[in-house]
Amino acid sequence: MRPRGAGGRLYCPYCYQDFTEQQIEFRCPGSVGRGGQRCTPEVDPILRAHMGFTGALPPVFAADGRQTSAPCPRCAATSTTRVCPVCHSQLPVRFGKMPSRMIALVGAKQSGKTVFMTVLLHELMHDLGSQLSATISGADDNTRHRFATEYEKPLYRESLMLPPTPTAGLLNRVPLVFRFTTGSANGSGRAFWPGRAGRTGAAMPRHTLLSFFDAAGEDLRSQLSVEQNVRYLAAADGIILILDPLKMPGAPGAAANGAGSATGDGTAPHADHDADDHPATVLGRITDLLLATAPGEKPDWIRKPLAIVFAKMDAFLPELSRTSPLLQPPPRAAHLAERDSAAVHQEIGRLLGQWEGHRIDQFARDYYRTYRYFGVSALGETPTADNRVSPRGIRPLRVADPFIWTLAQLGAIPVKRG
Repeated sequence: MRPRGAGGRLYCPYCYQDFTEQQIEFRCPGSVGRGGQRCTPEVDPILRAHMGFTGALPPVFAADGRQTSAPCPRCAATSTTRVCPVCHSQLPVRFGKMPSRMIALVGAKQSGKTVFMTVLLHELMHDLGSQLSATISGADDNTRHRFATEYEKPLYRESLMLPPTPTAGLLNRVPLVFRFTTGSANGSGRAFWPGRAGRTGAAMPRHTLLSFFDAAGEDLRSQLSVEQNVRYLAAADGIILILDPLKMPGAPGAAANGAGSATGDGTAPHADHDADDHPATVLGRITDLLLATAPGEKPDWIRKPLAIVFAKMDAFLPELSRTSPLLQPPPRAAHLAERDSAAVHQEIGRLLGQWEGHRIDQFARDYYRTYRYFGVSALGETPTADNRVSPRGIRPLRVADPFIWTLAQLGAIPVKRG
């Protein structure tokens, strides 16, 4: 796989449009230039149209985006702020200069995607980051502020469940963009990118961009909504898809629905089976979108790795065998433990048979070159009746598994087999 930013097309992690590195533009720093002039801040109509930002900023100007800095043609002040030529969002530091991959997260209605995202990022910022010998940080000030105040604070500090995501038509949401960096991906103290002629053995950190467009589940209920609101799937190198197993006809009879009013992913158990929300239907729509944008001579074969994640597994734990891999602690290592991951995949495949999920398995086999099943629970336990986190706290079940597997497929961390 050719690293993004190594001479090919780039994808903006905010608007998901593609461009070349040379087309990257700059935003004036707003300081006094060599001639004693200063550019007046003004509303950027392009940024407002794409991201809804209405504040006054220094102007954007065109220059050779392959350079790390450029002089503003109005005031002659030197700028190092590079922006997307399509939406004018400020790009992450060194964007396009270092190879990077982008992982997209999408979830069906009531699948618990937002809670999963929050818990995963929290884990990456703490114990999981140390386990993987990696660092993760917000790629911009807006991401750092929003994640801390709108996601992490209510869930972790106030023990409040996160509200459902409104549909995209109600407001202009800006993606949360994080930069995940591993500096010793092969375990030998040196990181490698495959396919870089003449650079074998050259030490280089690996960067993965996590761009989370928090689309509402309702935005996946029609093909038009998918194309409008989950466009970033086409720009992603890897995809994590969150599905709700309790939406499947065979699941409610097996799940412990009487255990409480909600599951460990913050949504209530349900036995209704809306055809538009069926996991196989959601997977089918996303597959159609990816097929329409897939390059190559065989467009009916999707090469992007797909992690198919079944949330709310805390509802099924009492029914599992003691030897189920879902009940075993995941390996704590800076690599993908292939044997453990494959065992979980087989276990979910077995459960799909009970859940009448043959259509999902058929979609995955027929259209995806690389896919894997996962079972997770973001909170690990049913929330309280007043929609708060259990007094025992957040105890995630295998929430990092799909992320670690996706990193391994993109070459960001090694795989240990056997």
